[in-house]
Amino acid sequence: MGRQSTNARIGRNDGRLSPCICNTLRMVSRVVTQLYDDCLRPSGLRVTQFSILAAVARRGQASLKQLEEELAIDQTTLTRSLTLLERNGVLERAWHPDGRIKAMRLSSKGRRALGAARPLWAQAQGKVLRELGTRTWGEAQRPLTRLHHVAVEKRRLGREGRRVH
Repeated sequence: MGRQSTNARIGRNDGRLSPCICNTLRMVSRVVTQLYDDCLRPSGLRVTQFSILAAVARRGQASLKQLEEELAIDQTTLTRSLTLLERNGVLERAWHPDGRIKAMRLSSKGRRALGAARPLWAQAQGKVLRELGTRTWGEAQRPLTRLHHVAVEKRRLGREGRRVH
């Protein structure tokens, strides 16, 4: 790839990513997601599916609302993913005292799929940490966690019809 096309791809001559925080986070997220998906491919799961299964496994069973909050994912995207995972037999409906609430749990096939995927996920995690550095990742978690909390709170306030600044 020539210098000109590399600069066009990166968007700047100094090799830095976009000055737009959102654009940069989305770009990095896409390529890191691809790396995890590549590692997880033998399990038949994508990293988004792995994350949902892992969240359900941690809780034993989980409602849509719990998963939306834990994974910071919108209801439409989550419902689409859960429907696919249920159709593939890795998730199943769980009883909930409030019959209006949709709750899910891992099926036996789901427990096996998650068990097969965990070492592949660990392989992807190791690759990223080797490139980034464990210390750098540790230092990045605090500001990223703060950004996440601020964005989630702004979104929540916006949904409640309050004025968001």
